[in-house]
Amino acid sequence: MSSFQHFSVNQLIQLSESNPDIQIADIRDAASFESGHVEGAINLSNENLANFIAEADMDLPLIVICYHGISSQSAAQYLVEQGFDHVYSLDGGYQAWREAHT
Repeated sequence: MSSFQHFSVNQLIQLSESNPDIQIADIRDAASFESGHVEGAINLSNENLANFIAEADMDLPLIVICYHGISSQSAAQYLVEQGFDHVYSLDGGYQAWREAHT
């Protein structure tokens, strides 16, 4: 059984610059997502999860982001179990990404 991998903010920055096809799933609540998110991210919730899984490219890298990098770990593992090949949980979550961009 494969598992997700941890991903640092610097790795995300490097990957997003070199691979425009990465998928970013932000699992924070809608209000938090609206107030700020990583460019190109999709706000993933229970309401759109089934559609996301059906429409996403399971072969492309998928980065899962939450507030501080805790909740994204279980979400990333779930997405691995749904068939995604390359799933990463962003260490430090959106908070770490935002701090790196200020």
